[in-house]
Amino acid sequence: MHDDQNTEKQPDATGADLAGAAASDDPAKGLAAVRALRTLADRLEEVQVANARAHGWSWQSIAEVLQISRQAVHQKHSQREVRPRGPGGETTDV
Repeated sequence: MHDDQNTEKQPDATGADLAGAAASDDPAKGLAAVRALRTLADRLEEVQVANARAHGWSWQSIAEVLQISRQAVHQKHSQREVRPRGPGGETTDV
């Protein structure tokens, strides 16, 4: 870590705050904003892939929109997909 880097956790910021911080001349603020935006993008991707699958989208269709391979999107997200409940009420991961 850089000596003058502030290691305190920053409070959650709005998108506008993060965009401003990402453009900061202060590398600590800029890099922290990049990390926060990356985390946000990953979470949004998880939610929207699950949403697309729930609406019957194929892995190929999702991959085309995300501009990545079908294999990549399937590998990243298929373990999170849950099948509908069985007759005994149990759920199983796909």
